[in-house]
Amino acid sequence: MSSMTDYRRGFESLHREIHDPALPVDGDLPNWLSGTLIRNGPAQFEVGDQEYNHWFDGHAMLHAFCLENGTVGYRNRFLETKSRQEALDEGEIVRSEFATDPCMSIFGRVMSVFNPTPTDNASINVARLDDQYVALTATPLPVSFDPETLETAGVVDFADDVSVDTSTAHPQIEPETGRTLSYGASFGRQCTYKILGVAPGTTTRREVASLGADCPSYMHSFGMTERYVILSEWPLVVDPTDLLLRGKPFIENFEWAPGRGTRFRILRKSDGEEVATCTADAAFGFHHVNAFERDGAVVCDIVTYPDASIIDDLYLDRLRSDEPTPGTGHLRRYRLPLNGGAASSTVQSDERLELPRIHDGRATAQPYQYVYGVGARKVDNFTDQLVKIDAETGAAQTWHESGTYPGEPVFVPHPEGAAEDDGLVLSVVLDPDAERSFLLVLDAASFEERARATVPHAIPFGFHGQFFGNGATN
Repeated sequence: MSSMTDYRRGFESLHREIHDPALPVDGDLPNWLSGTLIRNGPAQFEVGDQEYNHWFDGHAMLHAFCLENGTVGYRNRFLETKSRQEALDEGEIVRSEFATDPCMSIFGRVMSVFNPTPTDNASINVARLDDQYVALTATPLPVSFDPETLETAGVVDFADDVSVDTSTAHPQIEPETGRTLSYGASFGRQCTYKILGVAPGTTTRREVASLGADCPSYMHSFGMTERYVILSEWPLVVDPTDLLLRGKPFIENFEWAPGRGTRFRILRKSDGEEVATCTADAAFGFHHVNAFERDGAVVCDIVTYPDASIIDDLYLDRLRSDEPTPGTGHLRRYRLPLNGGAASSTVQSDERLELPRIHDGRATAQPYQYVYGVGARKVDNFTDQLVKIDAETGAAQTWHESGTYPGEPVFVPHPEGAAEDDGLVLSVVLDPDAERSFLLVLDAASFEERARATVPHAIPFGFHGQFFGNGATN
């Protein structure tokens, strides 16, 4: 592929792996900023003569920015999974991904039903599980890695016999207990949604709740309050028989059924009971922002779209074409009565929003004020600005630099901060004209630049990352 000098440069493969202990830094980094930002995302979009179909399909690469004493070190490394190694050894795509299936004979497809090999290409997010750092994707195969070298250790061996076919790459940590909650689905004659919990210091998953599902919905994330878990059943659904026959890539088995509307299923964490089901108009969303309890209802903030066409918009041929770029969503607040019935909803801001983040340690499952994300200055623009939205009033602040394209903003709180936005925002920004990316550091309160550190290559657009204070250094 020829080099591109616009946002499409972010969908070119990066094969180079480097370690630079001291990137050039412009600006001033506070001494209290000490730790490592580890980001995850696809970085190789072809194997041999074959190309992956979708942005979600490329081989995972980890990027680590070590911030210490005003300096920034950088390291990047492919996640060396079985899926990647098999593909490189064979010179072709071997395992099915989100929207890409390997070329199989009819016999091969039949055999794959009885001997499924889900991908361990964990390219979506990173997290800490017990004493392990793990990369996550939508299959239940978290991959452990070394936070200093980014060397791959292998798939986590859970100390249990829990079985799910899919899993969220967006686990949630209960502030009061430290327990990690995740969501998974099992497909078969009887399909189920499962909420799983992992206590601190263990790798044992325990079932918190289980629900039947006739036509399972594609749910990328879930909501959580102090007492409840919220599943958002968007009307993007699948007949499980289609999945079991494995005739298509995973996501292409799902169909948009707007007549079903959206259902919110509220589960009590203490006993797993479904306490309410609320209904709303058809919509779609990838990312829950936050949820909390207020006045006999659950307030659930989600970035939503009118329908699920955003998934089709993220196929690589479309992203690399001259067609209009995919739109971003809006921050929608749902009010879900705990006695069930119809949900009400409002769009909280006119600003477009995706890849939302909050002050996790302070705001999770609580009433909160600020959400950070990527946005677009115009409808047809690719995400070309960072936004900070007041979730109550809709007021917004933005950061924009012409010709650059920022990624997910990660909030890092000041260790002695009093206000919810007392801290910094970290974002990896692509400058396609310079064929470079840089780590941008914003003051979270003023939303003005504090510093930037330039990487000696362009980093493909990634998805999610986490800041690990002091625990992981280069």
